[in-house]
Amino acid sequence: MIAALNRLVDHVERHLTGELDVAGLAAAAGTTEYHLRRMFSSLAGMPLSEYVRRRRMTVAAADVVQGTDDLLSIAVRYGYTSTEAFGRAFRAVHGAAPGDVRRDGGPLRTQPQVRFRLTVEGSNPMDTRIVERPAFRLIGHTARVPLIHHGVNPHIQAHIAALPQTEHVRLKALSGTEPGGLLQVTDDVDPDATEGTELTYLHGVAVGQASAVPEDLDAIEVAAGRWAVFRTSGPFPQTLQSTWAATATEWFPSNPWRLRPGPSIVSILDRAADFTTATCELWLPVEPAS
Repeated sequence: MIAALNRLVDHVERHLTGELDVAGLAAAAGTTEYHLRRMFSSLAGMPLSEYVRRRRMTVAAADVVQGTDDLLSIAVRYGYTSTEAFGRAFRAVHGAAPGDVRRDGGPLRTQPQVRFRLTVEGSNPMDTRIVERPAFRLIGHTARVPLIHHGVNPHIQAHIAALPQTEHVRLKALSGTEPGGLLQVTDDVDPDATEGTELTYLHGVAVGQASAVPEDLDAIEVAAGRWAVFRTSGPFPQTLQSTWAATATEWFPSNPWRLRPGPSIVSILDRAADFTTATCELWLPVEPAS
């Protein structure tokens, strides 16, 4: 995976003024575009799309400062159809308009070329199991919320708090298959995992595929397949989020599995009364890497 990510970075450099073929590059590396984008985002700390934009604007800044071409020509060279669109992207990276930078020579903010390297980590074993599950349903109450990487998501918190206590009891009684108990489900996540993009959050339970869905509940159909299940215990949600990050930095690079499209599921097995600590299982949909 480290080699595939570095080949992706090299591909970006060769195509800063052209089209990227991420799907083709992923296929040549024996993986999928979905998995490659998710791993890039997790390890680089930014979505691939954001990295490409920053690199393009870093290189485009030299063309702007040199002043040998008009701004429209530069915009088209880097894939923009107008000086307005190019100007918005340029300002987002450099904090100044292209015309101002051409006149003043700055300010300029450089995005260095990313390079992935293997480091020796993994001193803390990860408690993991691989589970094969038939198709099932997730039922409960859904909401569209923004993706937040660190800390408590207040939108999810508000969604759960709006449900009466009797509803939590009712949902738990409906649980009919693994993952067991009340579940925190994220679905429709952008493959780049861009912070702030919307996802579907479901607070509910898992039931068999043939189970009827109460009219007042939403449902997510889950395809049959394998799951990597990571058990965590400690401060909540910090321990869970750290484990989630470690799946990308440690577990996937060390194991012959890759992510496949599907919901991510957190099962709360046990928790303190004030929810400051919890024992959880993180379920990620996976498939063999080759």
